[in-house]
Amino acid sequence: MEKRRLSFWEIWNMSFGFLGIQMGFALQNANASRILQIFGADVHELSWFWIIAPLMGLVVQPVIGHYSDKTWGRFGRRKPYFLVGAILASVGLILMPQADLFIAFLPALWVGAGMLMIMDASFNIAMEPFRALVGDNLRTDQRTLGFSVQTALIGFGAVIGSWLPYALTNWFGVSNEATEGTVPFNLVLSFIIGAIILIISILVTVTTTKEYSPEELASFDNETLEENPDKKSSLLDIFEDFKKMPDTMRQLSWVQFFSWFGLFGMWVFATPAIAQHVYGLSYTDSSSAAFQDAGDWVGILFGVYNLVSAFYAFALPRIAKKVGRKKTHAISLLIGGIGLLSIYIMPDKNWLIVSMIAVGIAWASILAMPYAILAGSISPKKMGVYMGIFNFFIVIPQIINALIGGPLVKYVYSNHAVFALITSGISFLIAAALVSKVKDVDDIIKE
Repeated sequence: MEKRRLSFWEIWNMSFGFLGIQMGFALQNANASRILQIFGADVHELSWFWIIAPLMGLVVQPVIGHYSDKTWGRFGRRKPYFLVGAILASVGLILMPQADLFIAFLPALWVGAGMLMIMDASFNIAMEPFRALVGDNLRTDQRTLGFSVQTALIGFGAVIGSWLPYALTNWFGVSNEATEGTVPFNLVLSFIIGAIILIISILVTVTTTKEYSPEELASFDNETLEENPDKKSSLLDIFEDFKKMPDTMRQLSWVQFFSWFGLFGMWVFATPAIAQHVYGLSYTDSSSAAFQDAGDWVGILFGVYNLVSAFYAFALPRIAKKVGRKKTHAISLLIGGIGLLSIYIMPDKNWLIVSMIAVGIAWASILAMPYAILAGSISPKKMGVYMGIFNFFIVIPQIINALIGGPLVKYVYSNHAVFALITSGISFLIAAALVSKVKDVDDIIKE
């Protein structure tokens, strides 16, 4: 038996929930540092608060992957997980920028960090099953397209999320001013809108997408459902699976490490870096009108790189067929690294758009190519758990950056956060060089 070839719009609907997930994720990425600074966090402390995100991914994604591999019910195999994740993430989105409402019980900074933790855990619950769903439902010759469509939807969702605070203020007159210690209303409203769109987009995927049963997946690959039917499944199997990971995953792990080390540094320190380096503000400024303008502009820049990634994602399958997935990924990472390095020499805020265009090319490839390469080396019955384990190599570099990033900025870079972005650029270049070590077992190149 063979999996059915899906139409473009079936693939689109299957991944549509990612639009909402990434809209919420983009709101968090572009604004969490600003919100935490408003609530009293110092610049060098930001990476410590952001450590919550990769820690949640480290714990949640492999566990969710393991159990989603073993789950089958009336609502499917993967769909129940990302529906629950979306609901919980929406709660975090609504409450994080309004953490000051709870100051009678806890400091706003603590509540904000707690909501950040809830959002991160919930996004991870939702994301991993989406990755596995593409691997479950698509044939080998459609996987690059599937992950590219997913990347495009991630890009469109992130553009909406990144630009929303700026748009509400500049197009609809919603105030971006606030008293010290409170979040501007344009941010509060943006997070509420993001929560609503997240739920709606997830429901589109849930109601339009059919999943293959475990029996069907086994028949496609001519495998039994279990390697040892008498062996009882255990969460500890994750450690056994980790030891037996395919060689391709081990090789990709180093590429992922340096890619995500660089991304984390950009997300955490973009706002203070641009506020200082481009707007000329002090590293202690977190409440002036100029600081809020810098934060809104960072949202625009993040929207730019996500918009570029959305369109570049559609070109990835064609490029990969011509030159191969490995070369496509290496070139894309190289361009992104140069883009991050260029931030230091750009003469004004508008020129930063050029830098973000380059970053968008790398971001699209990071979201698509490693998964397309990896899926071909994984057994269908282990798709969920290995997609979750693969997340180790996304979250571990973020945890390391979270631990050392703040002290580097304070003690090595003398509170000049722009050098954290330079470090991210160098990390991208290292990742590009390491792609050559990866073996892509089922790449299809057409001359």
